[in-house]
Amino acid sequence: MWKFPGGLSEPGEDIGDTAVREVFEETGIKSEFRSLLSIRQQHTNPGAFGKSDMYIICRLKPYSFTINFCQHECLRCEWMDLNDLVKTENTTPITSRVARLLLYGYREGFDKIDLTMEELPAVYTGLFYKLYHKELPENYKTMPGMN
Repeated sequence: MWKFPGGLSEPGEDIGDTAVREVFEETGIKSEFRSLLSIRQQHTNPGAFGKSDMYIICRLKPYSFTINFCQHECLRCEWMDLNDLVKTENTTPITSRVARLLLYGYREGFDKIDLTMEELPAVYTGLFYKLYHKELPENYKTMPGMN
């Protein structure tokens, strides 16, 4: 079955950093986090150590294209055209759906599908958090009388 690279976050590791690390570990491809695409929530997942499982799909920008995959984690690894991935039956339901989502974003604009990340100050002095959301139009970011 074809699937996207993935794995568990390290304690304290941000979502985008996890995606970049896992893609590199499994494929040898260097990349940069661009956006969050989707979240799958599943309860009673056998591989989730008795916890609810959140599987987060990110969109990355590759900086290298030569695959050097980890044979301990993958049987096969290759670049695949989204049109072909959408049509294949040899994939997981989440991979098929995300391939369609990516194809839609590629054709119509990623602004229609991306959840972007914005770092904002926390209520605790000196701390920050990352908020993932659809991009706000510029006029809503700078509305007079609103912060």
